[in-house]
Amino acid sequence: MTVSQSKQENQSLNMESITWGDFTWVNIERPTERETGYLAKNYPFHPLDLDDCLSRKQRPKLDVYPDYLFFIFQFSVYDIATRVSTYDQVATFIGNKYLITLHSGQLKPLVKLFRQCQTDEEARREHFSYGAGYLLYRILDRTVDAYFPIVDKILSQIADVEDKVFDENVEAAEEVATLRRDIITQRRIMFPNRAVTAELEPKLKRFTNTDISVYFGDLLDHLHRICDTLDECKEIIEVYKDSDYVLGTDRINRVMRVLAIIATILLPINIVSSVYGMNIPLPLQDSKYSFLFVSLITLAIIGIMLFVFRRKRWI
Repeated sequence: MTVSQSKQENQSLNMESITWGDFTWVNIERPTERETGYLAKNYPFHPLDLDDCLSRKQRPKLDVYPDYLFFIFQFSVYDIATRVSTYDQVATFIGNKYLITLHSGQLKPLVKLFRQCQTDEEARREHFSYGAGYLLYRILDRTVDAYFPIVDKILSQIADVEDKVFDENVEAAEEVATLRRDIITQRRIMFPNRAVTAELEPKLKRFTNTDISVYFGDLLDHLHRICDTLDECKEIIEVYKDSDYVLGTDRINRVMRVLAIIATILLPINIVSSVYGMNIPLPLQDSKYSFLFVSLITLAIIGIMLFVFRRKRWI
């Protein structure tokens, strides 16, 4: 039994490994062409799979080969500046005697598990004794469990947005749009992960020496719960989006109605004053009571208009 924390054979490679008996976990953070070149020389991996390890535009997938499996899954990365999640990926090669993980280093559960196995012999015995399939399950299980705080945060944000949507003094459109975008991103990550993980369990049986069907059943149950919650969040935020639009439109209509009534009420004043401002003889134009006469005419017209508006329930 040995534990190797070296950079493999070449110190320039960004590569670490842990060996327990005849099983090795190789962990590569921020892989480059040097690391994939090393893998191409020492393992029977297809060149297209190695290219996929360096690409950041891959969707979760599972490729089956006679000697190994190539598996890609995605995880969420929260951007504090934009308050929206993005995604990153982990590429894994699973063989009889090895598990190779390639990632950017942002998946904290994976990094923490690798460091734990480096320093704790009991952790190595627990995770390495059942083969590559079980170790991959442990990685996925920790990754999925780390999603529940993200979902809880989204639910909390939805509750906050609800208060803002129905508060007339708060503009909630930007908050709703930001949260809606985040939910869409999470769905784009988790739904493909669920589909690929469901295909993974029967393919891993040949790379583990214990029955992992029960473990994967629990893992898939967690994925179903997360996806169902995200579905519910999507429906709720769509309702809030529509409600914010309807309420915002209603507020604008009420303002426009008041402005239209004011403009309509002021219209008789403009008409009467314009008529009496013309250079033509009009009743009481030269009288000292002309201002009072004009005021009474305009007030009478305004009163009649308000009476009609009230009868028609416009005000």
